[in-house]
Amino acid sequence: MTSSDVLSPARNAVRQKPRLLFFHSLRSGPSRRAEGYLAQVLQRGHNHDTFQVHRIAQEESPDIVERFRVAALPTLLIVEGKTIRGRLEGPRGARAIEQFLLPWLHTTEARARSRTVLEGYGGGNSG
Repeated sequence: MTSSDVLSPARNAVRQKPRLLFFHSLRSGPSRRAEGYLAQVLQRGHNHDTFQVHRIAQEESPDIVERFRVAALPTLLIVEGKTIRGRLEGPRGARAIEQFLLPWLHTTEARARSRTVLEGYGGGNSG
């Protein structure tokens, strides 16, 4: 994978999907856990097709890691066009990833579920 693959918008896409860049290390336990949490969030909300997901291993593409100024692994970035719209460094669980991705998740069901999860963990507003 080259940096132009990650930065170039899809040429023939009718509606361009945001790119979700998952920067990780092949040798990192936290990276493996974050990948599992990411899969869980995308599967649970039926959001597999919401993003163009790119997995970028530091060991295989250090130039891309450097270009995006990724200082900690794992890191998630959302890129729309050529603009970085969001960055999450060192996610600590599915809840953190879901909250980060919430503006892009396409279902109101996923948003409602996210609020319910947060309230269950004491993270919601209990008025």
